[in-house]
Amino acid sequence: MAEIVMNPTKSLPALFLLMYTLFMGAGCAQPQAIVDGKVDVEIAGETFSCEIVADNDSRTVGLGNHPGLGRNEAMLFSFPDSRVRSFLMRDCTFDIDIIFLDPTGRITAMHEMSVEEARREDESQFQYEMRLAKYSSRFNAQYAIEFAGGTLDRLELDMGDQIELNTEALQSITE
Repeated sequence: MAEIVMNPTKSLPALFLLMYTLFMGAGCAQPQAIVDGKVDVEIAGETFSCEIVADNDSRTVGLGNHPGLGRNEAMLFSFPDSRVRSFLMRDCTFDIDIIFLDPTGRITAMHEMSVEEARREDESQFQYEMRLAKYSSRFNAQYAIEFAGGTLDRLELDMGDQIELNTEALQSITE
């Protein structure tokens, strides 16, 4: 029986080349850079320019009174903690699709949100918000991404799908 003995000095360069190829050449995602309050996020093979909302005031307003979103535009909500969250269509004038993400970027819930009747003159802000449909993350979520209506049908996402986010950078700007 023959014994094969490898020369470690000849194998080491090949091992380094293999490791480099696996880690660099196999498409490992690089963290997305945040530029002017926006970040590009790849979702189902499409790149979305996401406006980041990372403080209470901007998260409360969200897409309310916003003129609309283009095909590959979105709003990314970043929260300081992970918990069950609920969104509503306050002052929104166009349909919105939403995905909720856990701290690792895994989808916990998806909803298609239709435009609601505007606040009536005879109702208080509280009455208005109480009649609006609520959309839950169902499980703990730290992020949410809102898209133009119809985007979820196009992307064909599933519960549990992973969305790569630069969570370290997002948390560094989240209040």
